[in-house]
Amino acid sequence: MSSSRLSVSLLLLPALAVMLARPAWALATFDEVRRDFRPSDTRVLDRDGQLLQRVRTDPTVRRGRWTALADISPALGTAMVLSEDRRFYEHSGVDWRAVSAAAWGNLWNTRTRGASTITMQLAGLLDDDLRRGGNGRSLGQKLGQTVAAQRLEHTWRKDQILEAYLNTVPFRGEIVGIDALSRTLFGKAPHGLDAREAAVAAALVRAPNAKPAVVAQRACELMRTMEPGSAPDCDAVDMFTSAALQRRGFDASEGIAPHLARRAVAARGDGTRDDIRTTLRAPLQRFALGTLQRHLRELRGRNVEDGAVVVLDNASGEVLAWIGSSGNLSRAAEVDGVLAQRQPGSTLKPFLYAEAIAERRLTAASLLDDSSAQISTAGGLYIPQNYDRQFKGYVSARTALAASLNVPAVRTLVMVSPEAFARQLRAAGLPLAQSGDYYGYSLALGSAEVSLLALTNAYRTLANGGRFGDTRYLPAPPAAQSGSAPAIDPRAAFIVGDILSDANARARTFGLDSVLGTRFWTAVKTGTSKDMRDNWAIGWSQRYTVGVWVGNASGAPMWDVSGTSGAAPVWAEVMGFLHRGATSRAPAPPPGVVQKQVRFGGELEAARSEWFIAGTEQAVFAVAPDAATADSAPRIAAPADGTIIAIDPDIPPGNQRVRFEADGRSVQWRIDGKPLARGNSAQWLPWPGRHVVELIDARGEVADSIRLEVRGAGVVTGAKAAKNAGR
Repeated sequence: MSSSRLSVSLLLLPALAVMLARPAWALATFDEVRRDFRPSDTRVLDRDGQLLQRVRTDPTVRRGRWTALADISPALGTAMVLSEDRRFYEHSGVDWRAVSAAAWGNLWNTRTRGASTITMQLAGLLDDDLRRGGNGRSLGQKLGQTVAAQRLEHTWRKDQILEAYLNTVPFRGEIVGIDALSRTLFGKAPHGLDAREAAVAAALVRAPNAKPAVVAQRACELMRTMEPGSAPDCDAVDMFTSAALQRRGFDASEGIAPHLARRAVAARGDGTRDDIRTTLRAPLQRFALGTLQRHLRELRGRNVEDGAVVVLDNASGEVLAWIGSSGNLSRAAEVDGVLAQRQPGSTLKPFLYAEAIAERRLTAASLLDDSSAQISTAGGLYIPQNYDRQFKGYVSARTALAASLNVPAVRTLVMVSPEAFARQLRAAGLPLAQSGDYYGYSLALGSAEVSLLALTNAYRTLANGGRFGDTRYLPAPPAAQSGSAPAIDPRAAFIVGDILSDANARARTFGLDSVLGTRFWTAVKTGTSKDMRDNWAIGWSQRYTVGVWVGNASGAPMWDVSGTSGAAPVWAEVMGFLHRGATSRAPAPPPGVVQKQVRFGGELEAARSEWFIAGTEQAVFAVAPDAATADSAPRIAAPADGTIIAIDPDIPPGNQRVRFEADGRSVQWRIDGKPLARGNSAQWLPWPGRHVVELIDARGEVADSIRLEVRGAGVVTGAKAAKNAGR
């Protein structure tokens, strides 16, 4: 042993005694170090292990995956050894020749290469007591680091030491480890680094926070050493280094399921950063996201930029796709549209008709009057309108639901009552914020707020014969899976599903070639909320339930976007993707449901075979003849005397008409002494104030009169009716 090595060894004896007196990281095995390695992000995977999203969970560093040496570019290993420890494969932890050179250089105040080996640096990285501080390492730390390096070399192989070093060494700023460096600065995996990139990476270890020009100079010198006789273009290396050090390609969170991933990380809540497996299907998630973004680009110019999609497995309640926003198309991409509370428009109607059918107040063939209605409420008259501002006359409940007619829905809610309807919605998993009476009759047209996830799961309840079950996006063992509970009468759920799958029944509003029609069995409903702020399409097949929302996260109204032009095309494409190689058959009728041939008086609708709850079936449905006779005295049938009419500020005044109805013949109407119209019915454009309405008989005398009060938008009391844009 040389005299210099002997003197250094004598200096190490005190530090050696300290190291032997306590456990140290140098005693940890390679497998333990690799096992305890934690990336700065959590990978959220689909059900088959495919990557959905990376979520940053450690804000203090940027650390990627542990990368095996075999998966790291050989050029990087060469560059790192040449830069940091040329005799790495020769020494046993301490390069005594480098130590002697450093000591001699310090004696003569000569600048020399440092004596710290890769193994010594690794020892300092693994043991907090040996970690370099702001003022460098103390003498005791340096001696301890030397002893720890020798112990590492005694228990670890060289390839393990180099692999651990490359995965734990700090490079620049918050970047730690070769995986984070490669993806951040070079936009590639570590196995793809070329000689120039490897040289820049190795140069950063020596001077992590140096200016780009200094790093580039060091990298160019290293390239000459790596390839003797070569003449690298140092100017090109300088330009490349400057560009690379400005890149931040390794985003804090990237992938195709950011909203679901954040929920999955929060739901685990154990503080670890191990991979999380979810119930999603990555190919479906990717397709749904791409379809939504493409369709929203087609709608650019109609003031719509946001959307959301959720896909549920009918049997298990597992979430198969969760698209919370349109991503870079949105100015509010962080808002999760799957969970945001919004008005659902006409998508609540199926649950209303299901309740009415279950209570035996209606059958699918019952006739409902689609004409102007004036319903007295605490805030005045509620005057619902259809989407197209037209009335269809008497229609069957099947047509009313499938064609999404508003007035028949409100008349149905009058039969059921808002509070009973609210109980039905809650049973289906829609937790309304207020009581049914608070919403009033506008609840039939979706004036409450619900989330896309809850609404889609409520439709899944219809798909499952009225049985409600929770959704889940994390796998659960069969024993832990929650069951389902009866929420909707299974007979009513079947009949409603049959109606929503009937293309002929929806033809009055949507036509026979609607985008809602699929080549396989599906049941679907669209909805548009007040002022066209939200557009929905929710429906199910034999195996899946798909919900789509389109609108603006800001709540701004869309322009000329209907149920079939907004969410429905996305719904249809996602359903088509799900059934590329799978069929969907109509459900079998449950016990207690019968089918009977029916016909309609006055040829209101074509004869057909209809489903009924047993005991409610009948063969003929007709409108009762008018009981009024020529001899009856003329009288005002509607509105009632003393009616208060509230003008809705969100509906254009020209669309708010009060309909007058009278019994008798040859009658005329006067308002405040001025003639209005002739006939048994008339429509009047209301204006604020108190008014006297008179009915004039054939002799020109006042046969009946009432008093009305119209309150303007500024003094409306009570709950406002939702605008009837709910197709």
